Amino acid sequence: MSKIREISPEEWEKEEYKNFTAIDIRDEAEYELGHIDNALWMSISDLLREDRALDKSKAYLLYCKYGTISRELGERLLDEGYRVANLSGGYGQYILMKIKSASENERREEIEKSLRKKFKKSVFTPFAKAINDFALIQEGDNICVCISGGKDSMIMAKLFQELKRHNKFPFSVQFLCMDPGYNEYNRKIIEENAKLLGIPLQFFESDIFESVFEIESSPCYVCARMRRGHLYSKAKELGCNKIALGHHFDDVIETVLMGMLYSGQFQAMMPKLHSTNFPGMELIRPLYYVREDDIKHWRDYNKLNFIQCACKFTETCSTCHTDGTTSSKRLETKKLIAELKKTNPFIEKNIFRSTENVSKQTILGLKDKGVKHSFLEWYDEE
Repeated sequence: MSKIREISPEEWEKEEYKNFTAIDIRDEAEYELGHIDNALWMSISDLLREDRALDKSKAYLLYCKYGTISRELGERLLDEGYRVANLSGGYGQYILMKIKSASENERREEIEKSLRKKFKKSVFTPFAKAINDFALIQEGDNICVCISGGKDSMIMAKLFQELKRHNKFPFSVQFLCMDPGYNEYNRKIIEENAKLLGIPLQFFESDIFESVFEIESSPCYVCARMRRGHLYSKAKELGCNKIALGHHFDDVIETVLMGMLYSGQFQAMMPKLHSTNFPGMELIRPLYYVREDDIKHWRDYNKLNFIQCACKFTETCSTCHTDGTTSSKRLETKKLIAELKKTNPFIEKNIFRSTENVSKQTILGLKDKGVKHSFLEWYDEE
């Protein structure tokens, strides 16, 4: 039986725990996406050090995703004389509590109004501009809006509903969420958020998480490919001709840099793609111009809480939590861009523009449909 004090999310809101300092031990990327107010981030390795930055005279609340790792770590600290408690159910239970505490109808109206008013210029306008610039939607389209449960796909769903409200030309949307083996908290959070936001979400199950669990090399890549294939298949079954994914402006520029720095290639995340395995199907990215900070602002302004990493295995994966620095190449790239932005405020826009300002006369080579070409082929052309 656990000997550490368990504090429920509801109890944590009470005045008696105001003297506790919350410590988030999840992955740093998850912490940056959202955390308990005023919580500090510390890696597990930091907390296991003998010279850990904790004060035995102070009280701490540890939390992880679901309250399991934080409980084990808390018991170890308890044995060493520290005053620690554990958040029962972890961050997953905490945000579920936050969602349930809201009045659904009033909140939904406020959230929708915020997209029409406060966030029209920063979110809805770039959403609509991407659709127009890249011809993402045509009359008669039946679009499958793919919901992962995170902030990006959820705001995309609301933007599609807002676009339908304008009804400038006929097209259909269906909101689909694949459950690849979510933890019960994540599944419940997605369901509650869809209910709160008024998104008529359809679920279908798969066993992808179980299928990739034993894969040692690039399981996340394999998982992503399998998930997209399942989405295409289900969308086609529903009569859709397009799937919409929630990749935003920051994803686009980070992908450009990641390709250059880690793969030795220059490639853009395209705003739309024809499916090679599902003829007649197309992938579109309507958030192509929308900044992640503006999505976060919308989320925080409306006091919304969404799931982050949905993989149910990372909670017990030792390699995901013991390294003091994250192994995520995307997070490294995000930090690099933020650092460069300190001296060049136009860095993000310039990275984006580089994808449409490629000159054939200034590159050593290119690939066209998988065939590599050297600049020597056109070097002597007038």
